[in-house]
Amino acid sequence: MSNAYFEFSCPVRILSGRAALANLPYELRQLGAKKPMIVTDKGIVKAGLLERLMEVFVGEDIQPCAVFDETPPDSSDKVVDAAAKLYLKNGCDALVALGGGSVLDTAKGINIVVSEETDDLLELQGVDRVQGPMEPFIAIPTTAGTGSEVTCVAVISNVDAGVKMAFVSNRLYPDVAILDPVMTQTVPPKITAATGMDALTHAVEAVICLQKNPVSDSFAFAAIRLIRDNLETAVTKGSSPDARIAMANAALLAGIAFSNSMVGNIHAMAHACGGVAHVPHGVANSILMPVGMTFNLPKAAGYIAQLCESMGISVEGKDEQARAKAAIDWVRDMQKTMHKACGLPMKLSDAGVKEDQLETIATLAADDGAVTYNPEEFTREDALKLLKQAF
Repeated sequence: MSNAYFEFSCPVRILSGRAALANLPYELRQLGAKKPMIVTDKGIVKAGLLERLMEVFVGEDIQPCAVFDETPPDSSDKVVDAAAKLYLKNGCDALVALGGGSVLDTAKGINIVVSEETDDLLELQGVDRVQGPMEPFIAIPTTAGTGSEVTCVAVISNVDAGVKMAFVSNRLYPDVAILDPVMTQTVPPKITAATGMDALTHAVEAVICLQKNPVSDSFAFAAIRLIRDNLETAVTKGSSPDARIAMANAALLAGIAFSNSMVGNIHAMAHACGGVAHVPHGVANSILMPVGMTFNLPKAAGYIAQLCESMGISVEGKDEQARAKAAIDWVRDMQKTMHKACGLPMKLSDAGVKEDQLETIATLAADDGAVTYNPEEFTREDALKLLKQAF
């Protein structure tokens, strides 16, 4: 692998810290918006986070003109198309996404449909199909995992085909990302663990995959250090604002890293597990990370070994292979820590995958666009072998 030439982009304005949410009206005003639509889900509403968001508009000349709260855990093209109709019906002029990865990806999908003046999201699946210009878009994550608030990628399910589709374009970046610890303090331990391991997978694959570069590496290593020092606290002491904002920053850093370096076989298998067996994305990534890393040892041992420093592993006297295996062992130990802390599944069978689904999952994984960036060639047979190991 060579990074003699690389490209890097992160045009998102980032606001992170306590009371960051209070800046939302100002940021909308700077974008020329007066009638935003809020995109969220029922869980966010029930947790009282939508109410907290609405409080920042009191006394402001900017007021939300619509709220779409029907986002499911795995958003779909049909959900996006329905939300886009609500946006147009109410004459909205901006999007504010309040939620986890599914909500943020839904907002990106809405932006595609509205800006491209189509009534079918499926028409624009793929890379650089979106031509823009896009509607103003502010992302407020309520989980610390996907990093979608700073990525140019949206993953949305095609309901009829039963697969997850990727949309990739530099036009999909939000204009602003707002990270406030109050938005993640109510996340349950198991979801905190799953999303944290999702962020870790982003950082790990960013360092390993073919499009890696020195800039994305720096973001990935910083993310791993924050996860190392704060994920367990965020899971076991969820009310800690320091741990929560640290994990939000970690997810953001990992998102910036993988949005530029891309991801590989781990994500390809996780996408397929989600599409076929509806395994939550972070859970699937957590389970598959060690086997995916081990598969890439022949060509990426040097890069995997580089993870040791940010993981806090002593490497004195160890050769490259030993360092790389130590990094994989560290990931396995993190899996065990999360399982002990909150019951996060360690095997695909514990996450709801059936043995007779593995063949289908392997086929979809081998066809996933993420394998394009994997350091090792990744076939259906390879995928099936790793899935059986993780089962």
